[in-house]
Amino acid sequence: MSDVLAITEHRQGELRDVSSELVTVGSELAAQQGGALHLGIIGGDVDAFADELSLEGVETIHTVDHGDEFNHDVYTQATAQLFGAVEPSTLLLPNSVNGLDYAPAVASTLDIPLVTDAIGISRDGGLEVTREMYGSKVETTVAVDADVAAVSVRPAEWEPTTDAGDPSIESFDADIDEDAVKSTVTGFEAVAGGDVDISEADFLISIGRGIEEEDNLPLIKDLVEATDATLSSSRPIVDNGWLPKNRQVGQSGKVVTPDVYLAIGISGAVQHVAGMKGSDTIVAINTDPNAPIMDLADYAIVDDLFDVVPALTDALE
Repeated sequence: MSDVLAITEHRQGELRDVSSELVTVGSELAAQQGGALHLGIIGGDVDAFADELSLEGVETIHTVDHGDEFNHDVYTQATAQLFGAVEPSTLLLPNSVNGLDYAPAVASTLDIPLVTDAIGISRDGGLEVTREMYGSKVETTVAVDADVAAVSVRPAEWEPTTDAGDPSIESFDADIDEDAVKSTVTGFEAVAGGDVDISEADFLISIGRGIEEEDNLPLIKDLVEATDATLSSSRPIVDNGWLPKNRQVGQSGKVVTPDVYLAIGISGAVQHVAGMKGSDTIVAINTDPNAPIMDLADYAIVDDLFDVVPALTDALE
């Protein structure tokens, strides 16, 4: 039992980024264990998803052709049955809204421990999982006292695997008890304020306390329009009611990985950094050269945002 089984995730016909990130962490863990990485794809266009996930490090992809979208009861049954067939030592799941919905049920069904929100995993002898605690102020390593365990993996902590591989693709005939399926997805509807998904943006302009008051938002929005970026924020902006919740980046908001993250007037508290540290390029504008965000930034502008932002907007227009 040295193999790893990772359950991928999709929504509305598209694989989520965490799926290819699971290939990265799963293949690393399988190599440490001296085993192989197996992927599970449940529902949706399983053949197309299998082609997309035929990546380096994957030995076998198991497809479960049942339904179009995520369903708690289907995923719980299918994952437990895949686990029984593969007999892995480690089961990896996304630490996402969907993943955290069914992961506890799977762990309970299989009678194995579950460690959530992993930012590091290793098996040097026993399984060790690194997690953050106390509002992301402390990292701690948990030694799992079990031969077999489930771990949910935080999205955007590992680079996605992109190199093509040649895994075998096998259809898995899960025996789904339809009487136990108590819900059905009939469609998707955006919640109030859900006009944009910042986690999908390539360029984010994010604002913090430094903008001082809501009346200064138009200044930022002019730059957003000039750069064709997407507006996001730290938690205080949302708490003040200046922007809706769906615009919040951070531990209690969304994890984002844009190509460019421009932080304006954001100090860089650990809770915020937890949501954006995976950005490819980070640019910070702040009057304080010692602000934590400056240590994380690839480019830093130490100046008053009320001087810098209008100058950037004028230059771009």
